[in-house]
Amino acid sequence: MRFSDLLSMSVNNLRRRKLRTFLTVLGVWIGTASIVVMVSLGIGFNELTMEQIASYGSLTEITIYSGEGMNQNDKDPKYMTDDVIKQFEQIDHVSAVSPLLEASVLMKQGAYESQANLTGVTQEYMKNITLKEGKLPDPGEKKLQMVVGNMVIRNFSNPKSHTDYFSDPTKLPDVDFMNRPMFVIFDTDAYYQSQSGTTPDGKTPVKPPKKYLLTTSGLVKGSVEEYNSYSYNIYVDIDALKVQLKQIFKKKPIPNQPTTKKGKPYNYFIYNQAVVQVDDMKNVSSVQKAITDLGFQANSNMEWLEQSQKQAKMVQALLGGIGAVSLFVAAIGIANTMMMSIYERTKEIGILKVLGCDMKVIRNMFLIESGFIGFFGGVAGITFSYGISVLINKFLASRFMPDMPGDLSRIPLWLSMTAIGFAIFVGMAAGFFPALRAMKLSPLAAIRNE
Repeated sequence: MRFSDLLSMSVNNLRRRKLRTFLTVLGVWIGTASIVVMVSLGIGFNELTMEQIASYGSLTEITIYSGEGMNQNDKDPKYMTDDVIKQFEQIDHVSAVSPLLEASVLMKQGAYESQANLTGVTQEYMKNITLKEGKLPDPGEKKLQMVVGNMVIRNFSNPKSHTDYFSDPTKLPDVDFMNRPMFVIFDTDAYYQSQSGTTPDGKTPVKPPKKYLLTTSGLVKGSVEEYNSYSYNIYVDIDALKVQLKQIFKKKPIPNQPTTKKGKPYNYFIYNQAVVQVDDMKNVSSVQKAITDLGFQANSNMEWLEQSQKQAKMVQALLGGIGAVSLFVAAIGIANTMMMSIYERTKEIGILKVLGCDMKVIRNMFLIESGFIGFFGGVAGITFSYGISVLINKFLASRFMPDMPGDLSRIPLWLSMTAIGFAIFVGMAAGFFPALRAMKLSPLAAIRNE
């Protein structure tokens, strides 16, 4: 018997018992939809977590801190210098390393001012920053140009009015980074001493330090309420910042830089922080371990992501298990339907055997029937799942998780295809033992059966 004949017979047998077939398909329909919706919620939760963590910074970045090494009272301080940065670059799977050099400054524009940190970074690091306006500083530019975070403006205030712009983003100070230059004071100690009129000893008058005009080359993408890892920072080229600090402080100790036991500055810059770019997410953990083995503190977003993924897998397993119960009940329904079909078609099976029909053909006929039930139920279940997913994302997610971006329920293509294939497998597995029973029926007993 040809395979096309088997298909035709199987479909006709299902059509003859429309109500029973529909009820059995309905069971698979509900079971498939339950699994798909439950798993889609787990997938959505996992991806939302990844997106939220990624919004705080790259998943392939590792932040390194000097830790106790910056404490100049340590007997053997472990400073992060340019030589140490080169050691980081030699670690396997490290694609780039950017030391971060911070300079505490006072910024002024019009009636507004702000205490801020200029963060010197490499050009490679700046390429990861997405801008909404302007451009990144030109490579090799000796003059300091700023890339300003989208929320920095909220740190500015008017000393006379005492308006709180930080807590209320609807009110913003009249500060224009792109079109007006910023007055920047690097020697803040001298500035505040000049305001009081004398040095701490109360005798020597202090002249106000020089103010420098800095321009802004670009603004970080995002509104004043959209936080990301670059929102509150002001970035400049690290080489240009080094030149600027050396010119301003000359042989005096530079703020935020450690000194020798005699209080003298080192003849090289020391970083308290660096950022390592790893070539792939899967290598972040091994690179992070190699860095900590060198005696430095390191953390990455992958740590939080791995914990979140473990929780997401537990949620997926729990939700998938709940849905699997429904599909298991549907499998029992398929087995029951196929057993009833065998009892009703006993005489037909006997005639096929007497005519010399192969036992495997009889088995395959019932397996195809049960497979069709699984297929129809799976397709209907997937279609229904998409509808449920839309309702969840439109009503439940927006109501109970308004701050989470994106959809809560997500059904990727692989899940749809897997669900249909699994439904067919469950259908054929449920019909396997009834098919074996059909093969074992005695031809003469089957023919005499009424």
